[in-house]
Amino acid sequence: MKKLSIAAAAALLSQAAFADGSFTAKTGFDYSTGNYGTNTRTEISSIPLIGNYETGNWNFKVTVPYVRITGSDSVIAGVGAVRPTTTKVRTASGLGDVTTAATYSFMLDPALQAGVDVTGKIKWGTADSAKGLGTGESDYWLMVDPYRKFGNTTWFGGVGYGVLGSSSTLQLKNVVSANAGLSYKLDDKGSAGAVFDYRSKSTDAGFDQRELTAFYSRKLGGGYKMQAYATKGFSDGSPDWGAGLNVGYNY
Repeated sequence: MKKLSIAAAAALLSQAAFADGSFTAKTGFDYSTGNYGTNTRTEISSIPLIGNYETGNWNFKVTVPYVRITGSDSVIAGVGAVRPTTTKVRTASGLGDVTTAATYSFMLDPALQAGVDVTGKIKWGTADSAKGLGTGESDYWLMVDPYRKFGNTTWFGGVGYGVLGSSSTLQLKNVVSANAGLSYKLDDKGSAGAVFDYRSKSTDAGFDQRELTAFYSRKLGGGYKMQAYATKGFSDGSPDWGAGLNVGYNY
């Protein structure tokens, strides 16, 4: 969901940078499918519960997902394939990895609406690793995301570095990530855009991740907002395709 949080911030940057004490609750549905470089198709779906609090230039976010995975036992949700072959096909579901994040937005030039977001994120190892719902270990991320608005279009991008937790049964490498995209304001209530994401491979047997996501966001009135998106993968580390929808309410 990182790509969508960046896109949402870009779409509303003139408000997000100076938001004062607002809380947003979100939920939705996310689905993806792909082979992930194995000989078996794997489907992953999740229902996240998201709490987002903004005050001043700070943004705090907590995500608690329910995850279901059907397919290769070589594929771990959120990581991809960790082995090149499949020994069995399984279906598992349960609590995914809880994530917490804190972002500080530096408005470098209010007149140009240009700035930089700096985010620290922790993915807690709450998912059941025996079921392949997660690694069972915590990951730590630092991300830097600059943005700049030109008329109705906001251009954004970013780089990140993740320290991934390893165990005696699963050795993971630290990874780097990068993204670039744009958001176009269609009218006072809607915006659309796209973002390309890259992440280096986390295991010797795995693959890097490369995927393109198109999104559409709209304010529905009464404090509600909707966002729909579709994703196309361009590497064995990414799903072949995915899609999702989330709805939030701002208090």
